[in-house]
Amino acid sequence: MVTRVISEHRIRQAVIDAIGEIFCRPDPEVLEALIRASEQETEALPRDVLNTIIQNAEIAAREGIPICQDTGTLVVFAEIGNQVIIDGNPIRDIIESAAAEAWQQYYLRRSTVEEPLFDRMIESIKVPCVLHIDIVSGDKLRLRFALKGGGAENMSRHAMLQPGAGRDTILAFVLQTVLDAGGKACPPLIVGIGIGGNFERCAILSKQALMLPFYFRHPDPQYRKLEEEIITRINLEGCGAQGLGGSTTALAVHIISEPCHIASLPVAVNLDCHAHRSLGIEI
Repeated sequence: MVTRVISEHRIRQAVIDAIGEIFCRPDPEVLEALIRASEQETEALPRDVLNTIIQNAEIAAREGIPICQDTGTLVVFAEIGNQVIIDGNPIRDIIESAAAEAWQQYYLRRSTVEEPLFDRMIESIKVPCVLHIDIVSGDKLRLRFALKGGGAENMSRHAMLQPGAGRDTILAFVLQTVLDAGGKACPPLIVGIGIGGNFERCAILSKQALMLPFYFRHPDPQYRKLEEEIITRINLEGCGAQGLGGSTTALAVHIISEPCHIASLPVAVNLDCHAHRSLGIEI
């Protein structure tokens, strides 16, 4: 088999560049959706909130400063081709080392504690990441990054439903999750939904759903219709920007589905705020 060697230096620089690209700006398509939501909003207060969000994004991008005080947890989905050899340290060490350098270079606030329960001291040396690795065919290394804020993450939910629960139960669960979140998740939101898999896989699917292209729609027309119904129902509830009312609570709803056990119907809802700092690269 023909192999391709990718150097540690090249991966490190790609990680630093990716963090440098997303810490100060949201996905351009999300920014376009925010502008469109502002133009279509008929109520003064939510329109003012949306305009403030847009202005904040423009200032952050222009000045090169974080778009949010919560610089987030670094989440990385890595697809490593089976013909790729990484010349250097293990991929996790490379990414975390590069992230630590990026955090220093861009003056980002450290948002991770070393120990989660008792001491909760801020991690001052490393920048731990949540890394998911998938070995795929080919000679490419694909990395998808997200800086995931704590507010929206805290309001995400998971349920192991009865297998016969059906689409309406899932719709109600997603809707209630978004309504319970209110302004705490910093809407307008991107809503990622995982359906199927098992307990842990379903949660990962919902996170991956957040990182799909903004205009992605599920290829199955039944799921695509469910996506459309969910975003319509969410926005009809009137929670609105930052929970202060209006017609746009969610900008996009993405579903990823997978096979699951006959006795289960796992569902997970992962929320992302309007900052939506995500980027994919290929090496």
